[in-house]
Amino acid sequence: MINEFYVKLAKLAVNYAIEVKKGQRVLIRGPAIAQELFQAIYAEVLKAGGHPLLIPEIEGTDELLYKHGSEEQLLYVDDVIKTIVKEFDCLINIFGDYNRKKLSLVDPKLIAKVKGSPANKELAMIYMKRAADGELNWVVVPYPCHSFAQEANMDLFSYSEFVQNALLLDKEDPVKEWKEIEKKQDKMVEFLNEVDKIQVLGEDTNLTLLVKGRIWINSCGHHNLPDGEVATCPLENSVNGRIRFTYPGIYQGKEIENIYLEFKDGKVTKATADKAEDLLQEIIAIKNANIIGEFAIGTNYGITEFTKNMLFDEKIGGTMHCALGFGFPETGSKNVSAIHWDILKDMTLPGSKIIADGKVIYEEGQWKI
Repeated sequence: MINEFYVKLAKLAVNYAIEVKKGQRVLIRGPAIAQELFQAIYAEVLKAGGHPLLIPEIEGTDELLYKHGSEEQLLYVDDVIKTIVKEFDCLINIFGDYNRKKLSLVDPKLIAKVKGSPANKELAMIYMKRAADGELNWVVVPYPCHSFAQEANMDLFSYSEFVQNALLLDKEDPVKEWKEIEKKQDKMVEFLNEVDKIQVLGEDTNLTLLVKGRIWINSCGHHNLPDGEVATCPLENSVNGRIRFTYPGIYQGKEIENIYLEFKDGKVTKATADKAEDLLQEIIAIKNANIIGEFAIGTNYGITEFTKNMLFDEKIGGTMHCALGFGFPETGSKNVSAIHWDILKDMTLPGSKIIADGKVIYEEGQWKI
């Protein structure tokens, strides 16, 4: 019998997040260690009348590719993958790992080159356009595993409970709970869609950006589980000022600490970090990764711990985050890049504010609207 936790998560993903319909082709991919979650999702897709395809990722293959692969092999994207992205109706990504540090010995320049390759960029563009057009429904779901628990400084039992609470799976009817969140955030989005200019104030931070004409997204469990944020993509040439991110940025399992960025007319003009600054420089050297592709505010106050897992961390109530790289086409964004990298800032600190068209809408971690 499949563990009830995985059954409830599978039902939430299949029946609420992406609402699988009869006859739809559904790709389920993730680490092979998540066998029981694979099984639960597979069963729910079948019950919904869909056609599931499993792609489990085998431990060690990423490391072997970077160790033995030629440049041609590293930059290669198989046509089978392209066909799946072009033709499938739904995509469920299981997010878990057996080793968060597995690529620590790989040259950051090589990782950046692979991520920014023309083939990966093309794949990202197809994916984002189909998602924006409503042709591809997708969701990321977490798998509580030892590596994530270790990163969060928790034992696996405590981490699993943390994940359960963040997903609202501890509630009698999780779907009903997420629908209530959707209604509440609809009101926030309705207000924000009328805003022209955003200013962020805080520690070493005075950042302005224009959002006029851009659409805000209500993130309430349809793409990420857990969820809880409102987000948009600023006008590409509008970001000016400076910002210090108080949490470490996590990229390919590596930590970049105390990130400080300065912007002029939308582009990064200065980037420093206390740790792994070389990797930060490699990231912003990727085409259009020196442009903010997302501005978002976390709304999930049930997530109280920073766990070095952005699927959870970017949703923390009392935080905001920016993403360097591609923006979401459904917001009106025109920024195209091979990456979308989220970095998080604590907004509960004294003096932290978000101002919309001259009005304080958020102060020291709490909404004022």
